[in-house]
Amino acid sequence: MVDHSPAAALGQAPACGTVDSSFSLAQEAPVETHVHSEIADGLGLITLNRPAKINALTPGMVEAIGQTLRAWRYAAEVNAVVLRGEGERGFCAGGDLAGFHEALVDGREDAFLDVLATEFELAAEIGSYPKPIVSIMRGLTLGAGLGLAGQASVRIVTPDSRLGMPEARIGYVPDVGGSLLLGRAPGRVAEHLAATGDTVGAGDAVEFGLADFCMAPDAEAEVLATLADLAQLGAGEIGVGLEVLHGVQAPATTRPLSGSRAWIDHCYAAPELADILSELGDSAWPAAQAARERILANSPLAAATAIELVRAARDEDELRGALEREHRAAAFMMENPDLAEGIRARIIDKDDAPAWNPATAEEVDTEAILTALDPEEDEGW
Repeated sequence: MVDHSPAAALGQAPACGTVDSSFSLAQEAPVETHVHSEIADGLGLITLNRPAKINALTPGMVEAIGQTLRAWRYAAEVNAVVLRGEGERGFCAGGDLAGFHEALVDGREDAFLDVLATEFELAAEIGSYPKPIVSIMRGLTLGAGLGLAGQASVRIVTPDSRLGMPEARIGYVPDVGGSLLLGRAPGRVAEHLAATGDTVGAGDAVEFGLADFCMAPDAEAEVLATLADLAQLGAGEIGVGLEVLHGVQAPATTRPLSGSRAWIDHCYAAPELADILSELGDSAWPAAQAARERILANSPLAAATAIELVRAARDEDELRGALEREHRAAAFMMENPDLAEGIRARIIDKDDAPAWNPATAEEVDTEAILTALDPEEDEGW
């Protein structure tokens, strides 16, 4: 589902989400202007077309993407699919949060969960699609945007890309398959990104497995032309061909975390959030101290839940299991006030002063989190 907008500083968590006062869970602007689809040269092109909101997803947009994919699933004229976003600011800033906040305040959590289930089903469909899907994650690709694009067969970034799951900043957790994407990163990178909500640049994204390769910022037309020639091959062959012909070295400035694994892997191996904060505080690395401060600004409950979520996903073999766990995590977070409070403070009122409950990492009940994520009985979603 969720959230987001840019961060000025490299690697710092963006200020999750966008708000559109015309949007609600019950009603929204016509989606035909927000998702554009066409077939050209054997390629099915799906373009998110809401650039003023960095293509933030509404429920109608999610439904439109799903309908298009189902229509093209067995269409002979479509050999491969491309997911991309209109505008220079980014592929997708995540979910549009205004309607979700309204639902939470009004006590309509079930409506929120229904929307999430639709997003999760779309992620599962992208991940199991019978034709190659190529996602082009230019600029900001956050939250649900990363969750959807990250399930594609071939995932491309550009030198200006910023990828992340900043949900902890608004009292929420990675979803739409985001926990699995982070969980597959090496070492303890998943815990770091989930707890801080930090974004990563193109170099780190490729290094950590969030993307497959980086292309030049002006290479999209050439990539699509090559894809049209390769589209009848398997996804693996397409990925190799595109990278060989169009892959470029990501700038060194876009991979600072790749050189920070020593303190990340040490500090985030601690068992619980409070222990992690203690390790970060005791570290001699200034970057570790800075990470601690960013976590302290986030919801303690969300950060702790996000850590357990990505740890569970690390051992997950398939996407659906991770999605089911994320749905349970979403329901758990909605039983607590932090999500509504986080959206209010970060997005709506923008006072940047959320009153988290619980207020500290020491007050978080980790056993309650673990029980919520993996109950003995679960009805699924």
